[in-house]
Amino acid sequence: LFQYDIHGRPGLWLDRFWTDNEATDEVKAFAERLVAGVLDKKKELDDLIGKYATNWKVSRMPIVDRNILRAGVYELLWMDDVPAKVTVNEAIELAKSFGDDEASKFVNGILDQVLTKEPRLEAKRAEAGAVKREA
Repeated sequence: LFQYDIHGRPGLWLDRFWTDNEATDEVKAFAERLVAGVLDKKKELDDLIGKYATNWKVSRMPIVDRNILRAGVYELLWMDDVPAKVTVNEAIELAKSFGDDEASKFVNGILDQVLTKEPRLEAKRAEAGAVKREA
């Protein structure tokens, strides 16, 4: 997603990534499903993230944060096989690893808003027990 965001078009970047990084077929299938879904729903994801990111335009967010949020919101809305708690925790860990010092709090705050307030996520809220997550 980061590479796509930089180049703005499909390319060989995903094939190159798999050449440089070993992964099981299961991991590859999940990642490719996630990337394809995020790219397909990018406008809707950005609109939704912008709705819950008070005083932030998605286009002005750090590129890493923006793509972690896109992936997280996509998982919450369209990947029923991924529990909400797993999505949020993985997004926070990615932000800690690849973002700046504030990224994990930023990502957690926005995903928490989406999970708490987005009407389409009622089932995921119930599944997550609406437990507040810590960054």
